[in-house]
Amino acid sequence: MKRHVLIFGLVGGLLIVALQYTQYRFIVIEHSVELYSALVAILFAAFGIWLGLRITRKRETIVIKEVLIPASGPTEPFVPNPAQLQALGITARELEILTLVARGLSNREIATQLFVSENTVKTHCARAFDKLGAARRTQAVQRGKELGLLP
Repeated sequence: MKRHVLIFGLVGGLLIVALQYTQYRFIVIEHSVELYSALVAILFAAFGIWLGLRITRKRETIVIKEVLIPASGPTEPFVPNPAQLQALGITARELEILTLVARGLSNREIATQLFVSENTVKTHCARAFDKLGAARRTQAVQRGKELGLLP
């Protein structure tokens, strides 16, 4: 950042030297406000363009080597803890929606997948969150994993 400030300072200095060198004193004295305003506008425009390009530049991730991890053998499908389900009073539909929430789906995507309305999904989510003692989706997923309800 200091380098860029130094470059802008040098460019501004060079512009001032160029004005003195070409002896445009009359124009500088006569139209000083307009010239300085234009100089400031040009500097801000250049800085804005540079900053915009720097912020919006896409950073690419390059994969150097792909490492394959062997599977640890046949795994059993996950079965939620039935004792916890019964103790908390979570229904099968609430557990199904909680599982889809854990996958990262939105309420609209869950509703589309289960062929229900978004309001139904919101109701089931609210009831499941209340039973788990969670205020947010991430808390509900974390609590579900801690209790053995989610893989």
